[in-house]
Amino acid sequence: MENKNTSFFETNFVAENQQIHLPILEEKKIELYIKREDIIHPYVSGNKFRKLKYNLIEAKKSNIRVLLTFGGAFSNHILATAVAGNLMGFKTIGIIRGDELAYNLEKTLANNSTLNQAHKNGMNFEFVSRTVYQNKTDVSFINQLKGKFGDFYVIPEGGTNTLAIKGCEEILTEEDSKFDYICCAVGTGGTISGLINSSKSNQEIIGFPALKGDFLKDEIHQFTEKLDNWSLQKAYHFGGYAKYNEELIRFINNFKKETNVLLDPIYTGKMIFGIMDLIKKNKFFKGSKILAIHTGGIQGIEGFNQKLEIKNQQIINTL
Repeated sequence: MENKNTSFFETNFVAENQQIHLPILEEKKIELYIKREDIIHPYVSGNKFRKLKYNLIEAKKSNIRVLLTFGGAFSNHILATAVAGNLMGFKTIGIIRGDELAYNLEKTLANNSTLNQAHKNGMNFEFVSRTVYQNKTDVSFINQLKGKFGDFYVIPEGGTNTLAIKGCEEILTEEDSKFDYICCAVGTGGTISGLINSSKSNQEIIGFPALKGDFLKDEIHQFTEKLDNWSLQKAYHFGGYAKYNEELIRFINNFKKETNVLLDPIYTGKMIFGIMDLIKKNKFFKGSKILAIHTGGIQGIEGFNQKLEIKNQQIINTL
């Protein structure tokens, strides 16, 4: 297999912990740091880098030349897989939810920066109906895809599997053992599982789900044996996946202005909003040291802002 950049995933990236200085933190005597996983790479950043790392290494070892994965039209995972695959010499196929997007592909790419960038990185798209998309984990559906595309390495929607957990376990370093709380946004449960596995017994891991539902605990239990040092804060999903309100957008913009840290509206914006709200409500003990994991997702803001502009709503300031 031709590999354009075999070293991309072979270096263990260590992210900087940036301390946040805000009046409320000084008032409550709490230290808040953000682990800047978002600056690993413009498109393969945060937990996407971590989740893809060992999957692409395994695919390379297996001498499989094609990666196939699943996602929505604005999926950070789809774009990260396309870019990482391109960097390492893989062909990539994206099974995209929404067959209506295929009717005028040129228009779709012009109006969707995520798919456009993935296309520029060589990803081939297979647009399927939402009904068909629900079969994404079925063996028969995977076999149908193999009949059409030949052999490929499957990466699940969102990237979470045992190899992804292994990558996410590398987020925390020995230096991070000083923190009392480790916080992260939760989508599929992969990132928080890795954090739980690599955490110290005296640390509490707090997940902030970005979507509704009680299924996440079961998902997390699949990947970790620790039961007593983690919890989920379910009050900050703002109505569900990709849901938002003006308060969240205003918070993201104010946080960027005050700290120069840009948050995304799907995951990290909701997490930091939740952390700050819990601090105001005295849910963390005085003198606490909190580490929040920035899982990236910044590239998706452009598409999100397009939706906000159409609705004539305040956009997220990225400057």
